[in-house]
Amino acid sequence: MMHRAMNTMLALLALAGGLVSSCGKPAPEPEPKDTRHLSFAQANMDIGYERTAFSVSVDANFDYAVDVQADWVTSDPARSSTASTQYFIAERNDLASPRTATLRFYDKSDRYYAKDVTVTQAGNPVQKVTLSIVDKDATPETKALYANLWAVAEKGWMFGHHDDLWYGRYWYDEPGKSDTKAVCGDYPAVFSVDFAEIMDDRHNNSSNAIRRRVILEARERGEVILACMHLNNPLTGGDSWDNSSKQVAREILTDGSATRAKYLTWLDRCADFALNLKDARGNLIPVIFRPFHEHTQGWSWWGSSCTTDAEFVALWQFTVKYLRDEKNVHNFLYAVSPQMDGVYDDTRGRLLFRWPGDEWVDFIGMDCYHGTNNKAFESNLKALEALSQEKRKPCGVTEDGKESFTEVDFWSQYLVGPLGAKRISLVTMWRNKYVGNNESDKHYFSVYPGHPSEDDFRKMYDDVRSLFSRDLPDMYSLPQGYEIK
Repeated sequence: MMHRAMNTMLALLALAGGLVSSCGKPAPEPEPKDTRHLSFAQANMDIGYERTAFSVSVDANFDYAVDVQADWVTSDPARSSTASTQYFIAERNDLASPRTATLRFYDKSDRYYAKDVTVTQAGNPVQKVTLSIVDKDATPETKALYANLWAVAEKGWMFGHHDDLWYGRYWYDEPGKSDTKAVCGDYPAVFSVDFAEIMDDRHNNSSNAIRRRVILEARERGEVILACMHLNNPLTGGDSWDNSSKQVAREILTDGSATRAKYLTWLDRCADFALNLKDARGNLIPVIFRPFHEHTQGWSWWGSSCTTDAEFVALWQFTVKYLRDEKNVHNFLYAVSPQMDGVYDDTRGRLLFRWPGDEWVDFIGMDCYHGTNNKAFESNLKALEALSQEKRKPCGVTEDGKESFTEVDFWSQYLVGPLGAKRISLVTMWRNKYVGNNESDKHYFSVYPGHPSEDDFRKMYDDVRSLFSRDLPDMYSLPQGYEIK
């Protein structure tokens, strides 16, 4: 009886609820369904680090706009976008890490209706390298050489030889000849030469025509030119080894002195030669110029026994400034090259002996006649490499060798071994003097046909880190990822 009464009550309550509902406000109509459609053929895009043109395919049934949320992506000015295809340009990524841009597509009448396309650009595998050069107005080829001197050290070290194209132990002034090529079939990567006889009282020397010819020959094969300056003494009239006076640098730096006037005339001749040194394309030939080399020793009139620290630095800066700013020589890189033959208590300090200033040096060299003293060579190479990285300037051995050496394994044991994988751009051997039939004259520092180290030299030539003429990249075009300031 009670169960039946309970069912009757529930039925009455349900009926009452229905009456209340039917007597209230009508239920709201459902909102119209949003029929907008926006989609992309590819919503996530990957592109390379180079400057890249790319497009986004769009399927939309309304008018939309695009908000590019990155400053390195812009609309492509060369192509007209349509409702179905949007065209863009991504600028080159000079960073080592990837970067991401968001392209937001939104309804022109309702900015809150939007969808994104994500563009990921790869990082640059070659990080941008910025190097500072002494001559801000240097020619493009000179700046390119500077960059390549830094870059080439990642691959190996360039083999060089002084006067190699001019004469050898048994030949003189024969175009195309080379003691190096006669042994290994290839020319040196670096051709070293002396500019002194272009400049001083020997300037009328007929051999200067040969000097020009061999420089042009080296450049046409893409080799690197390195020039020293065994300049006569402008005060005493002696040669560069005349250290009888401590007044030479002081007189050059004295305005109005006869020594200064003579020295400037010599620099004028150097400038004239440099500014008329052009390749087959009419471009000035870059030269790594190393004035006042081996200033750490006392034999020269500019060396440690004849000048003070301040005088040497002033002489260096005066010379560079005159050539660069007064004579407009813009195809020189300036190399310092202290003599570093032995083991030193302060190797870094010797490399920095009378340092002209970071803004006055492009290339850190050293003349290292270590012979077979590997301890000295390794110590000096290690310090040179460290200073190069610290100063962010390329480096190399600007003179090397052992006079009249006879070791059959000289190259593998006393050059390749100590060099190892060090980041050194070049190693240049001193000259092989032309002696004709005079076998008693043993003034040679590199290989030549008939020397006992011929086989070992060819072994060095085959080493992946030794770079000769045919191994060189284009040393006169700026490598990718480099900036010279």
